[in-house]
Amino acid sequence: MSQIIEITDFEAPQLDIYARFTEAQLLNRHEPQKGIFIAESPKVIQRALDGGCTPISFLVEHRHLETQAKELIQRCGDIPVYTAEFAVLTKLTGFQLTRGMLCAMHRPMPLHPRNVCQDAKRIAVLENIVNPTNVGAVFRSAAALNMDGILLTPNCSDPLYRRAIRVSMGTVFQIPWAFLTGDFTWPDAGIKHLHELGFKTAAMALDDNSVPIDDPRVMKEEKLAVVLGTEGDGLAADTIADCDYTVRIPMSHGVDSLNVAAASAVAFWQLAGKK
Repeated sequence: MSQIIEITDFEAPQLDIYARFTEAQLLNRHEPQKGIFIAESPKVIQRALDGGCTPISFLVEHRHLETQAKELIQRCGDIPVYTAEFAVLTKLTGFQLTRGMLCAMHRPMPLHPRNVCQDAKRIAVLENIVNPTNVGAVFRSAAALNMDGILLTPNCSDPLYRRAIRVSMGTVFQIPWAFLTGDFTWPDAGIKHLHELGFKTAAMALDDNSVPIDDPRVMKEEKLAVVLGTEGDGLAADTIADCDYTVRIPMSHGVDSLNVAAASAVAFWQLAGKK
């Protein structure tokens, strides 16, 4: 039976993770085994639970205790459920709760890039994408369009930031992902290891030597890593040079490129969504 706790003290330390901790404090780089993330909305929380994440506590608007939050609360057993009216929760957190529900959870153990690549045919590699909204949108497109996994360079926004999770609609818990660290340092070692694992690499970039995204050679590759770059500058020159293909999405009306999230959806649809 869950512990339903009415919020009477805004300064209660148990509420710090919802009201006062920054994303960096939740991540807890010095003790990553103690890292926490916040899932927002019933659908996202359900996907996190289905993905094996362990809940710590809930923050729930009063009116949802016996409606959309009820089944999730029952599923999680004896954990605290902090509750108050909508206005109180908005004042506490500083934002309006999506569907009136948050859940603090322990971060799952990180995967190694090899785990992500195992049995995969189509993966995405994100290079220095720092906007959590874009990262979340790329994950949602990857899940919808048959990508098997995602690898991220260390400078990318964390997929478990609250906004990234929310924009992804919880697909960050459905698509295997890992940061490119250690022996997979990007781009040199990372691309080398991808080649050893049987992947060809396709850099999404505007380049004189680029080929259209529907190029038959790219589409017929058995294992393909689609490499997407940062929002402003795109992919690094070294990354483009090291990839097997440079691929472009044909544009019209003088538009030179798409936002990285939109480009990812087009690329995934063309290169994996039709399988």
